[in-house]
Amino acid sequence: MLRVEDLDAPRTVASAVDGNLEELRWLGLDWDEGPDVGGPFAPYRQSERGAHYAAALATLRATGTLGECFLSRKDLATAASAPHGPSASVYGVRERARSARVAGERRASGRLPSLRFRAPHDRLTLVDALHGEREVHVERDVGDVVVQRADGTYAYALAVTVDDVAMGITEVVRGDDILAATPVQVLLARALGHEPPAYRHVALLLDAEGVRMAKRTGGHTLRALAAGGTDPARLRGALAASAGLLQVPRPLTPADLVAAYDPACLLREGTRWTDGLAAWTGVGARG
Repeated sequence: MLRVEDLDAPRTVASAVDGNLEELRWLGLDWDEGPDVGGPFAPYRQSERGAHYAAALATLRATGTLGECFLSRKDLATAASAPHGPSASVYGVRERARSARVAGERRASGRLPSLRFRAPHDRLTLVDALHGEREVHVERDVGDVVVQRADGTYAYALAVTVDDVAMGITEVVRGDDILAATPVQVLLARALGHEPPAYRHVALLLDAEGVRMAKRTGGHTLRALAAGGTDPARLRGALAASAGLLQVPRPLTPADLVAAYDPACLLREGTRWTDGLAAWTGVGARG
């Protein structure tokens, strides 16, 4: 199944989404359900699934785990930078009280609040198939998390949690840069009456300087690689090797990659895109 996470409507360009689908197909991936082919859990664009997220907010409100927040980002940044302010950006009891003090004035001025999920303030054991167990102190490490912005935009954490449950997702495999955001998704799923999926957070591909690859830092797009004549079979092999699934890269079909998959081989640390790997693939060393 392919799901398009396009919650931030002003920053989402429809033609770019279509281009992403073309890039994935060039890489050799396909899907049985998605925005271009339909399926039993349609729609598959989050921008069209607002009714599902509104229903989830209604459930949270009914259980007393949804609260209004009238503090702006500037308010929170000012509090965090105060000499005796909180040492982290976790929204807790102090921030709730401050929001309550300014609520009347800001509501009267026409300002709308954001909505925050009030996570239960206890401990959570987060289990990750690659990183093992870690204890999370919810009040200190998670706090109250925005689930809908003041402008009405639904937050990523709420949307992916609702969609994973609604679409029957049983295992989430994604980059380990999202590992820290996982506790709130677990807590949200349980607050909505469901058990969350199992999680496996894999290491990211790094550039030659050890920095996460990204388009904004000059990384190649799949479209650019395709236009430059890169062999997708070699790129698949290089990516498999970078993840630890192959000792040395070799050209792979998607079916070959499925056959070679062994979760026990996955690396916990990110692999650098070296000159040697780049030369074998035919991709520039900067990624």
